[in-house]
Amino acid sequence: MTESEDHASATLAAFVVPERRDRYLGLLASARGRAKLRDALAHFRDLDARCARPVAPADQAPARLAALLRSRGAPATCHVLAEDAALDGRSLPLAEALAAVVGRGMGAFLSCVPGRLGYYEGEDAGQRYILERDV
Repeated sequence: MTESEDHASATLAAFVVPERRDRYLGLLASARGRAKLRDALAHFRDLDARCARPVAPADQAPARLAALLRSRGAPATCHVLAEDAALDGRSLPLAEALAAVVGRGMGAFLSCVPGRLGYYEGEDAGQRYILERDV
């Protein structure tokens, strides 16, 4: 398993509601399944509310989000699970990844610390969350 696949698996295992985790993790096992998962990211309804913190409107600029994530322990790079095939599976500098997804009208997870810290953005208004789980 690649580092990007490890991040994707850890993100889904940590931040998806328990009753849907196995389904999403199973989709990662094949290219066809991953494509199905990517299609579901725009209107993703299965985030675990216990670890999804809505981002305040004043904090929704990419630079501000990067600062918030870094203050919680995010490293300089993150791994992307995205609806956009050009971004999906890539490891990018955190600021670059946020600039590529924030306000672009697509669904994406950014994994900063596998299974502990990430970001989700959906297509719908108000769907911006810092994802954080204590291990």
